[in-house]
Amino acid sequence: MNFEDMIFCQSCAMPMGEDDFGTEKDGSKSQDYCKYCYQNGEFTSDITMEEMIDFCVPKTAEATGMSEEEARKMSEEMFPKLKRWME
Repeated sequence: MNFEDMIFCQSCAMPMGEDDFGTEKDGSKSQDYCKYCYQNGEFTSDITMEEMIDFCVPKTAEATGMSEEEARKMSEEMFPKLKRWME
């Protein structure tokens, strides 16, 4: 799968595989959010976009090999475009 075809959580920007989708109230898979951010039709934490970025930066840096500074810059550009933070 190439980068353009990947589905990203619209809350934390995590790339989502088949087992990573959260759930709606009726138990169906959320098409927008991962299982860490969204369960049973609700977000799993009451968090601001800035707090989410702070939480995700070290994990993004570790997963990608970026510096934390690079990961923060990318996150600060990407997160405002995610569905959760646009609403």
